[in-house]
Amino acid sequence: MTRERLYLFDTTLRDGAQTNGVDFTLHDKRLIAAMLDDLGIDYIEGGYPGANPTDTEFFAHRPKLANATFTAFGMTRRPGRSAANDPGLVMLLDASADAICFVAKASAYQVRVALETTNDENLASIRDSVGAAKAAGREVLLDCEHFFDGYKEDPAFALACAQAAYEAGARWVVLCDTNGGTMPHEISSIVGAVTRHIPGSHLGIHAHNDTEQAVANSLAAVRAGVRQIQGTLNGLGERCGNANLCSLIPTLRLKPEFADAFDISVTPEKMATLKRVSRTLDDMLNRAPDRHAAYVGESAFVTKTGIHASAVLKDPRTYEHVAPEAVGNHRKVLVSDQAGRSNVIAELQRAGIAFDKADPKLARLVEEMKEREAAGYAYESANASFDLLARRTLGKVPEYFRVEQFDVNTEQRYNSNGQRVVVAMAVVKVNVAGATLISAAEGNGPVNALDVALRKDLGKYQKYIAGLRLVDYRVRILNGGTEAVTRVLIESEDEQGERWTTVGVSPNIIDASFQALMDSIIYKLVKTNAPV
Repeated sequence: MTRERLYLFDTTLRDGAQTNGVDFTLHDKRLIAAMLDDLGIDYIEGGYPGANPTDTEFFAHRPKLANATFTAFGMTRRPGRSAANDPGLVMLLDASADAICFVAKASAYQVRVALETTNDENLASIRDSVGAAKAAGREVLLDCEHFFDGYKEDPAFALACAQAAYEAGARWVVLCDTNGGTMPHEISSIVGAVTRHIPGSHLGIHAHNDTEQAVANSLAAVRAGVRQIQGTLNGLGERCGNANLCSLIPTLRLKPEFADAFDISVTPEKMATLKRVSRTLDDMLNRAPDRHAAYVGESAFVTKTGIHASAVLKDPRTYEHVAPEAVGNHRKVLVSDQAGRSNVIAELQRAGIAFDKADPKLARLVEEMKEREAAGYAYESANASFDLLARRTLGKVPEYFRVEQFDVNTEQRYNSNGQRVVVAMAVVKVNVAGATLISAAEGNGPVNALDVALRKDLGKYQKYIAGLRLVDYRVRILNGGTEAVTRVLIESEDEQGERWTTVGVSPNIIDASFQALMDSIIYKLVKTNAPV
């Protein structure tokens, strides 16, 4: 059976950036774009070049993408201007992007009240903008903003906006439920009406989640004929968010209604990384993951004690609608030590760590993980720290060196230019093969100083860590008050570009940071088989 192609369009970096409390750095945007490209997303909307310095810089040095179409977002030409005389449109055409996604009003009410122009001028703006982008050799999309509300108010005008874009050469005409209040049955009916004028192979859906139905509305639109879905990772977006791609991707690939009819760009192998992708984004934003998120949430495949747990232990299909491994999640049965042991064994297998199921140390590892996770350690987000914890408990990590003492001080002073500066200094005393080595370093903060000092001189191991660098540092306060516990996640990278994450937890932020730093260095030594 031949399946139709269904395209996935991610707007995490643009619409998702409008989430309250979310502010992507340039580094964040580059990492997320690479992650989306590796996942297999068809279109990555990078932002609005010219709207802010971060987006402008992002498009000036576009990311290297292997799979996705890199897309710039912006408005159609302003009323009363020509396409060639609109600075915003000119900047879009100059942006280093494969495609341009214009946004235009598709509601007579919005044209009258928000734009304060005429319906005819709005239609001309759509035609002129799409035509200019086509002439510049770009693939063109048009987001018909407020389309569903506009259609319910004035069907002829909303449809005219969509047709103007299609007839001018837009590859995709995207129907937007901008206010997020349309019901699934309305989506189905309206999309069905539109497909009588524009082929579904040129239609997309952009749904907001204000009634908690963005995913349902997106699926309803697919059933009615659209062949592109726009959404965001973890459902980020203004107000209540956008359609969640972390829910849509597994549904499209695992549910027969869609899997038998459509082919998507995310392979089963890449879908198995979906939980990691979701968690990585949350970690970057310093947000607590939604434990109850569909498919990728920590609780999505958890069963507590009782008849449900008993049934799951006999056959997981009794209470699981899909296999958790398909999305990179895993089963947890909170019923006995045996269940905990099974979870740890699964983690060891995923990490590629050799073990003997009869080894009594496995039981100790189970208890150690329970105690540490209760204390705040997050091993789901810290693959390298889990690897080391498992190896240490199973007796497989050498003591390459021992930190005897460290001291960190922060000082405010005036530099030679008379400017007031704050400088941190760290001193670290380590024992390497019986020799005592003392290193000191300054940094722009206490953790940076400690990191530099710790890696400054490790004797015979120095060459093994020469290419190691810290690329990200995230702090989260786990509870409030004067006795707050801090969790630190550190992402490191080596000379081959391989990355890993380590975790530290302590009431003292420096101590938590030191734990994570130590794990990062030791993991590098283990990974490179450094001699003892």
